[in-house]
Amino acid sequence: MDVPLWFALLAVGYLGVKLIRPPWWLIAVLLLGGYLLADSLLALVIDTAVK
Repeated sequence: MDVPLWFALLAVGYLGVKLIRPPWWLIAVLLLGGYLLADSLLALVIDTAVK
């Protein structure tokens, strides 16, 4: 199943806010940081380390 990245980020952010109740700025930083990290060269290093 192919889920667009924006939809997955929106769902994770919504569930995180509803279940854990962290500050909004923390959710924004985590989501933006994960999005930027996924498009960087560091993503290849993390991918090979996880596998």
